[in-house]
Amino acid sequence: MSQRSPGDWAPLDLTAGTPNPFVHELHLSRLQRVKFCLLGALLAPIRVLLAFIVLFLLWPFAWLQVVGLTDEQLQEPVTGWRKSVCHSGVLGLGRLLFFLLGFLRIRVRGQRASRLQAPVLVAAPHSTFFDPIVLLPCDLPKVVSRAENLSVPVIGALLRFNQAIFVSRHDPASRRKVVEEVRRRATSGGKWPQVLFFPEGTCSNKKALLKFKPGAFIAGVPVQPVLIRYPNSLDTTSWAWRGPGVLKVLWLTASQPCSIVDVEFLPVYHPSPEESRDPTLYANNVQRVMAQALGIPATECEVVGNLPVIVMGRLKVALEPRLWELGKVLLKAGLSPSCVDAGAEPGQSRMISQDEFARQLQLSDPQTVAGAFSYFHQDTKGSVDFRDVALALAALDGGRSLEELTCLAFELFAEEQAEGRGRLLHQDGFSSILHLLLGSPRPAAATLHAELCRELCQAGPGQGPSLQGLSLRQFQDFSLRDPLYGKVFSTYLCLPHAPRGTPQLSKASSPGGPTALANGTVQAPKQKGD
Repeated sequence: MSQRSPGDWAPLDLTAGTPNPFVHELHLSRLQRVKFCLLGALLAPIRVLLAFIVLFLLWPFAWLQVVGLTDEQLQEPVTGWRKSVCHSGVLGLGRLLFFLLGFLRIRVRGQRASRLQAPVLVAAPHSTFFDPIVLLPCDLPKVVSRAENLSVPVIGALLRFNQAIFVSRHDPASRRKVVEEVRRRATSGGKWPQVLFFPEGTCSNKKALLKFKPGAFIAGVPVQPVLIRYPNSLDTTSWAWRGPGVLKVLWLTASQPCSIVDVEFLPVYHPSPEESRDPTLYANNVQRVMAQALGIPATECEVVGNLPVIVMGRLKVALEPRLWELGKVLLKAGLSPSCVDAGAEPGQSRMISQDEFARQLQLSDPQTVAGAFSYFHQDTKGSVDFRDVALALAALDGGRSLEELTCLAFELFAEEQAEGRGRLLHQDGFSSILHLLLGSPRPAAATLHAELCRELCQAGPGQGPSLQGLSLRQFQDFSLRDPLYGKVFSTYLCLPHAPRGTPQLSKASSPGGPTALANGTVQAPKQKGD
């Protein structure tokens, strides 16, 4: 196996030629580089400065609409002179702001439905922080935003002006309240303006649609799909998970002589009775309609927590190997793969606290301990299974082949069966292995385990001994010998087959971490000068 480091690791390509929606690569020719250097030095600073001036001019109009109104009054749509004066001011200045940033043309196709025909608008693909430009041809519909944005200068005032629906990540009841508020507004009979959603929930590169979240479809009312296109010769607007950052996207776009946006209103989508009862089915069907109109694939890719997840066959994996996050933390602490004794008993969980975790790995810095400990799945008491630690450190070691590593994973998580039927890898253990090594969401891994067991059982008496678990041979058939999933495991765990105890990751090339041996404790590496 060849050696890799996070710096040279390349994301997996999706099957069937489907593009990876989380990666945007911008290749500039020499002539384009010269052009952007000149225009970036002359045009971009002026545009950005004027745009920020207009942004701050929006604040008085936003403030005027809500000043003096109580929270109870803001539970109903603002009307009267506040609505007419402030709405027109924000709409006009908003168009000027985008014009100054280089968006000289907004081309609108199709007919926007009335609030009675479609209380909800769903816009896709969501590819950039410039996408709020779609609010202008939609006549400033209401939006859903994070509660944290209320504290951002000017932006918070604009969200209050918009009477946006706020969701808080820190309030467990927040999502339920958002659902109730969306349903209340969507079923108000035209009393409230339309609500606009970006159902993908995050930005992509426009080459495929991410999985739609069901929030926009929970009310079960008709929705109008809205397509956003940037038909420019060079895509400077995409702000994907991996690619140009905020400042580079802003600078390159402001350096373009002219940027064009196409906004297309598709016919209103009326849900069937089944779709009205099942928001996920409703979301998936609308996603397919929009993908067909855009001429791009509809994928199951999404962001789970804070990590982008791509789909390989029936397997969902993190875009980047999460295992290396732990390696980076341990490398920063001065640890490298050598000798570790994690004390993990095969088939038996041993839950440890953060303090015991620090003692086992001989870590003293509280920040390093917290960073490394947060990598592992914690139970309700805040403890982690030390089998997870043993497997993660073994994967970082590089002293095992893939066959040995998958065998160790099986030994750690498989359970002994009654009546001497051997050991089987059940759903929880299978999910733990895939989540730990590949970053797979646990629910998706559990679903895949059930499908594998069902298929093995149907294959014949000699192939599927149990509906509940996988044997070692079956697990390795899946993880090593399957043409697709074997490639996933070998790519994410592509470590050199070095002698045991030999560090695989050096500080110069890639992150490291302690090594997990079968008996499992941490032996601290030598300090500089030893």
